[in-house]
Amino acid sequence: MAAEAVSGPGPEQGYAKIQEPGSGARGTEPTGRHSYHSFGAQFCEVHVDPELGIVRVARMTGCFAGGRILNARTANSQLVGGMIWGIGMALSEETRIDPASAIFTTANLADYLIPVHADVPPIEVLLVGEDDPYVNPIGVKGLGELGIVGASAAIANAVFNATGKRLRELPLTPEKLML
Repeated sequence: MAAEAVSGPGPEQGYAKIQEPGSGARGTEPTGRHSYHSFGAQFCEVHVDPELGIVRVARMTGCFAGGRILNARTANSQLVGGMIWGIGMALSEETRIDPASAIFTTANLADYLIPVHADVPPIEVLLVGEDDPYVNPIGVKGLGELGIVGASAAIANAVFNATGKRLRELPLTPEKLML
């Protein structure tokens, strides 16, 4: 099967035509012997106001292994965005339903709180080089939304380390911390 570039610069602009036989299918190794997943670990520092129970994320770091990274800039942006989603999930985003009418009371962005620039600390993303010959012929894996996976757990663990309170429901609101 031949893959062919259909957009972008071509022979008419003086560039060579890109054509390479291959397949995007997984390698020939039997499943169960290897993991084809991307991996990550996240760490954060929080500041908790002891009188008001307000949690602020001071800084976050995430280390991710996603096979061969084809574009480090877009991979970094994808992971930073996921970590920002994780901050929102951990500290502010909540779907509330009115028990009397069963109507969402957070049905618009005026009521549904999401992180804004002031809520986002310095975020560092470290991409770990990984050579995985089994995942596919070029060794790439998807990073997708991997940045969100451990972010809220890292924040909840940092709040536990700061306060000694283990909260198991998100978001981590001041009301829950002050109980």
